[in-house]
Amino acid sequence: MSYSAQLKSRWQAANSLLCVGIDPEPGRFPAPLANDADRVFAFGKAIVDATAEFACAFKPQIAHFAAQGAEDALERLIAHIHSAHPGIPVILDAKRGDIGSTAQNYAREAFDRYRANAVTANPYLGSDSLAPYLERADKGVVVLCRTSNPGAADLQDLDVNGRPLYQRVAEKAARDWNANGNLSLVVGATWPEQLGEVRAIVGGDVPLLVPGIGAQGGDVEAVLKHGLNADRTGLVISSSRAILYASSNADFAESAARVARETRDLVNRYR
Repeated sequence: MSYSAQLKSRWQAANSLLCVGIDPEPGRFPAPLANDADRVFAFGKAIVDATAEFACAFKPQIAHFAAQGAEDALERLIAHIHSAHPGIPVILDAKRGDIGSTAQNYAREAFDRYRANAVTANPYLGSDSLAPYLERADKGVVVLCRTSNPGAADLQDLDVNGRPLYQRVAEKAARDWNANGNLSLVVGATWPEQLGEVRAIVGGDVPLLVPGIGAQGGDVEAVLKHGLNADRTGLVISSSRAILYASSNADFAESAARVARETRDLVNRYR
């Protein structure tokens, strides 16, 4: 099943638009894992197993693993998701952006080594930097468009022939880059009106990955108002820290499940 089909199926099966981000930070791990040599994997597995029923996708952040030399833990974690929770797509949050053989190797890394269903990518270098990902029609490519960080306006709001750059990216994505129907865009929850503008440009068939709720304070009601498509889906609303670090004690997995359930239910309240 392609990433796009898998995501649509999961929206319905789980009645959820919630994506659980997995950003392991050992300094914030619960006390029971402090002396566990395999704590990165153990933490991720516990979070995945506790929150799977509430998630439409999982989004591990590659730098949080690589900085600790824990790429093997990332491989095993994604393999565990596919084995224990089949049908839940994995978005590798890598924000890759390069050209030629380097881009081809980044695509192989994401899709063949890590077996991710989708990967985040930076469009700054243009269409040839995205081609190696987009050519994999069964995989998803989640392109940065209007990100949630305060500095996003430095470049993304620059005027390009009368329209801000992020709108030009959305327009290019929908018109020229999505021949295989496997492209998504990242639009932060902290910019709900811009989210609505992007939705109007790309139409209802392009999923939007929306980080920025939870710890970053994005307005869930505004996100749903501006971002839903006609099917009342079309969004992958990501929350990481608020779920991952809901407790620093032995009940961390149960607490993560509780916050994930509450977040899913909050999202569904506005659908």
